[in-house]
Amino acid sequence: MNENFEMVAKTFQGLEEVLAEELRGLGAANVMPGRRMVAFEGDLAMLYKANLCCRTALRILKPIYKFIATDTDSLYDSVKEFDWSSVLSIDKTFSIDTVAFSDEFTHSQFVTYRVKDAIVDWFRDRYGNDKRPGVRLQDADVMINVHIAGDRVTLSLDSSGESLHKRGYRVAQTEAPINEVLAAGIILRSGWRGECPLVDPMCGSGTFLVEAALIAANINPGIYRKSFAFENWKNFDADLFDSIYNDDSGEREFRHKIYGADISPKAVDIATRNIKSAGVARYVDIQVKPLSQWTSAPANGVLITNPPYGERISADDMEGLYELIGNKLKNVFKGYHAWIIGYRKEYFDMIHLSASTKMPILNGALECELREYEIFEGDYKSFRKAGGKIHHGESQPGARSDRGDRDRGDRKMTRKFNDDRRRRAANDEGDEARYASPRNKLEERYASRGGGFNRRDRYNRDSERGDRFRGDDRRGRNFGKRRFDDDRREAPAESENPLAVRRNEAALRSITGRQPSLAKPGVKMRPRNKNS
Repeated sequence: MNENFEMVAKTFQGLEEVLAEELRGLGAANVMPGRRMVAFEGDLAMLYKANLCCRTALRILKPIYKFIATDTDSLYDSVKEFDWSSVLSIDKTFSIDTVAFSDEFTHSQFVTYRVKDAIVDWFRDRYGNDKRPGVRLQDADVMINVHIAGDRVTLSLDSSGESLHKRGYRVAQTEAPINEVLAAGIILRSGWRGECPLVDPMCGSGTFLVEAALIAANINPGIYRKSFAFENWKNFDADLFDSIYNDDSGEREFRHKIYGADISPKAVDIATRNIKSAGVARYVDIQVKPLSQWTSAPANGVLITNPPYGERISADDMEGLYELIGNKLKNVFKGYHAWIIGYRKEYFDMIHLSASTKMPILNGALECELREYEIFEGDYKSFRKAGGKIHHGESQPGARSDRGDRDRGDRKMTRKFNDDRRRRAANDEGDEARYASPRNKLEERYASRGGGFNRRDRYNRDSERGDRFRGDDRRGRNFGKRRFDDDRREAPAESENPLAVRRNEAALRSITGRQPSLAKPGVKMRPRNKNS
């Protein structure tokens, strides 16, 4: 029986409590939210579930070694004391990401260099000078995270590999799309779970629409991914992971509809492609439609949208756009709970509505705010006379009615947000990363689903692993052997790791003394079923 061990799930600031609730729902033990992270405990199955099922986690780390170091020499000595054969071998490659909040360790690149030296020297001492694992900047077999707070050092294995926001369903994107993890977090924070219609009238590339459909049907977001880093670990249990991966018993039918629109035909075309790629087209109704043309909406729904901020994307009249948003909320979306993420207070003010919830949240490097507006019928006096009132801090009906706790939680998150803002102003080296959209790596769908959600073939774990695929009928679902096009559009990604300020390729090349070998282009993948 697997024993429990400590894990850490990284997330965006403002989504810690949402992620903690997700982990509790999966059965994690000792769940403790922190800043941009949630600590928890579980066994190997829990590690697999956290990667596969968590919508608001950026990556899952497994701490393997903790110690105290006061300088780089003691850091080197302590790292070299660890038994690296337990996680690495000379035929594997590894990478190191470092973040340090310390007066002593002020240069993360030098910390990376010393940790790399200690690991390589450990193998050389035991197997000879020419026997050592290689360092690789991308797609390394084992990814090691180094986190230093003062003199406390934690070494962790990154079980995710690519950031978990890279679901694998996105085939194209508009300019400045919202991160998938942030979109899912906002939807979950609203309390919406599919009990009513959801509308995004400025949908862009459709991230809110797809994430909402996955939530409504309870489809695990990780099923679209090609791989996870833990599949390269020595203790990887292929059968256990396959049983978790192919378990769709929690999926459910969504009986309402998700409505999306955008003023841009190009954006709607991109969103439509992403929706079909995710296999959720039957849940989504999307059209080219400017906000000004919204004259009616489905009754008693939820609106969630990410309008332009005036930064990377702007409208000709930003104040007029936000004033139009307010007018449409009051006249078209009556009875709705509307959730809007924005950046500038002066634009929010143009909505001319009182927000029942204001929550600071980071969108990449932008310090944004998520606001909820409860839209009632008629004028405010009539609304109050009928016994209604705006529930500050309370989300969509169907969510827990723990208003007091959530008010306190929002105030606590605001304090944390402001403290963090002051700290970053003093030292502009935060540990949040900016995320770009991923290349699509969606694998085969079930033919029996008629273009619905999918499960991928699992690799054979034998001497030909990676070249052969299982062809057996798993749980009554026929798997085929197909190939994929890798002709997908991918935005240039910056650091994927929220523990790392930024990967410095020049510094890591200086460690190895050569340009590292990277994965060759033209990866062969299996094609999607395009029935949806």
